[in-house]
Amino acid sequence: MRELFDDAAEGAPRDPREASRQSARAPLRKRFYKETGTAEVANGFAVTLDGKPIRTPGHTPLTAPIRELAEAIASEWGAQGEFIDPMAMPLTRLANSVIDGVSGNIEAVADDLAKYFESDLLFYRAGFPEALIARQAQHWDPVLRWAADDLGAHFILTEGVMYVQQPETAVAAARAALPADAWRVAALHVITTLTGSAMLALALHRHARDEAQVWAAAQVDEDWNRETWGEDSEVEARRAARYKDFEAAALVLKALA
Repeated sequence: MRELFDDAAEGAPRDPREASRQSARAPLRKRFYKETGTAEVANGFAVTLDGKPIRTPGHTPLTAPIRELAEAIASEWGAQGEFIDPMAMPLTRLANSVIDGVSGNIEAVADDLAKYFESDLLFYRAGFPEALIARQAQHWDPVLRWAADDLGAHFILTEGVMYVQQPETAVAAARAALPADAWRVAALHVITTLTGSAMLALALHRHARDEAQVWAAAQVDEDWNRETWGEDSEVEARRAARYKDFEAAALVLKALA
């Protein structure tokens, strides 16, 4: 199965959009199993095909820390038809990334994630029109107020895209709120790269915002453009693919809460 999921075999989680483009080029493999399942093992719960454990692209048994996640991964495999489509299996791809890449590099991945606290989407605001300014404030300001009140992280906002240096104390406070386990760090990394905002990912992890609120906040600018200029089929397809990855990562955070 290595050729099915090579996108997850290299170190830290990659941008799901880039992984999607690369995986789409590979020919799909025919389904070679009848039944999927799970089995309790020493370090959690293994995912099985016809009673045999799945291995990651790095040749490590694919296991999840809790049964709920193992069953969700098994369900992805069970939902495959005549051919196995890795892009229809976001939770499996995330699990491969956790096991083969993040587990041995948790601090490095968390540090990479934390870089977004220095230039987060929520810090850079539109200068016009007024309706867009108001919409950004409606969705983004509650997250920043939560960060200030609950984390002691006070960030600086700016208009436009010119870089503004954030206070080291704010970045450090947000970084300190990140989890320390591979699965949740990987899930937060995925959500951050999908949304452009580590603040939104962290707010979801700490239950300051729910999934619907986080996704809506991440799409404010895109929704505005769609309402203004109309829908684009390619943009909509990419958005749907991103949402599947977002759902998978959010499921990990919810299951491990």
